[in-house]
Amino acid sequence: MSSTARGTAVRPPLPPGRALDLPGRGTTFVRDQPGPAGAPALLLLHGWTATADLNWCTAFPALGRRWRVVAIDHRGHGRGIRDGRPFTLEDCADDAAAVVRELGIQRVVVVGYSMGGAVAQLVWRRHRPIVEGLVLCSTSAHFSETSRERVLFSVLGATSRIAKVTSDARRARIAMHFMEGRAGASILRDWAVNELQNHDWLRIVEAGRAIGRFSSRDWIRGLDVPAAVLATLQDAVVPTARQLELAESIPRSSLHTIDADHGVCIRRPQLFVPALLAAVASVADQPFSRLLASAAMSSNPPSTTNDEPVT
Repeated sequence: MSSTARGTAVRPPLPPGRALDLPGRGTTFVRDQPGPAGAPALLLLHGWTATADLNWCTAFPALGRRWRVVAIDHRGHGRGIRDGRPFTLEDCADDAAAVVRELGIQRVVVVGYSMGGAVAQLVWRRHRPIVEGLVLCSTSAHFSETSRERVLFSVLGATSRIAKVTSDARRARIAMHFMEGRAGASILRDWAVNELQNHDWLRIVEAGRAIGRFSSRDWIRGLDVPAAVLATLQDAVVPTARQLELAESIPRSSLHTIDADHGVCIRRPQLFVPALLAAVASVADQPFSRLLASAAMSSNPPSTTNDEPVT
């Protein structure tokens, strides 16, 4: 690997980041941008095979001007937790909640992309007291339904396993796939390669399988906090119909759309960032959002334990 990819790669502007120890869970990596005084806090959860930086680098500056922004690497991804345990989405949700509590934040708007959207749903399911609202981007209540999709998740897992031992040139091509269409892609390529080098590819394989098993269809209609769905209308990874189905399943959710594919977050920031800002604002900046959430909590006080069964 070139020295550029190892330590001197050009990278986009990113919020301050640090390792954060989560007692009893392990050490993860967190970016934390304070935003304006008193602004609501956002917790950003990235998609499968990405990292917080790859998924959100185009949106960090705009989000940070209006809200406090916290972003984490999921376990096995980037600089996320390495504890030797098999990957589960439930562990990711519990990690996210532990970050919020460790940072001393009372409540957050959870913003999840693709796999991160499944994790966001589980954060609400398992840790409702800390959730102010949800913004669900390019995601679904379920990911594997047909026999073809079950085969697809198996193939994707195999692809990830192969990537563990692939060449530097192959990694560069994967990185360019992430960066395609973004201004400055050629100089950011080595940075993206470096992000991919940090993955634990065994856990990435397990994460793909976990996504295939995920379903919130039995309980997502009970969502009782403000929510927005940001749907990608040309999506071949998470079918658009399922994203729209998710929006229809959530009471009082707002729907925001982008005429682009699943990689819009990194490849077409000029479309993604404005749509994301609108979706987040529809949840975080509603004058009645906290009142609505508080009323729901008061009428149906949540348990503070994590041990309710999760599908």
